Amino acid sequence: VQLQAFGGGLVQAGGSLRLSCAASGRTFSSYTMGWFRQAPGKEREFVAAISWNIISTWYADSVKGRVTISRDNPKNTVYLQMNSLKPEDTAVYYCAAARGGYSADHASYDYWGQGTQVTVSS
Repeated sequence: VQLQAFGGGLVQAGGSLRLSCAASGRTFSSYTMGWFRQAPGKEREFVAAISWNIISTWYADSVKGRVTISRDNPKNTVYLQMNSLKPEDTAVYYCAAARGGYSADHASYDYWGQGTQVTVSS
């Protein structure tokens, strides 16, 4: 599976962005998909994940209520809608695919996109 994330950019605090992650391969619908982020000097952290059948979603406490993950399996795409953005959301955002079930541990994900920069100005 090859992943390509896009949709990042510069936004003011309180604004919104929608990230997209396009996947290649016919097995996309069988993967748990996740979004992670990494700010300069910090470790990569979990943001959100969605099960292969779209039944379950999981969110980090830091984004819960402001972020929605979704996926369109026929389009091989996963989305991250981010609202009420804060300067502390500034990071490179990565999408990832896991053959296994849900995990907030980046080591559990098998495939990674190249990342897209999100910058939130105060």
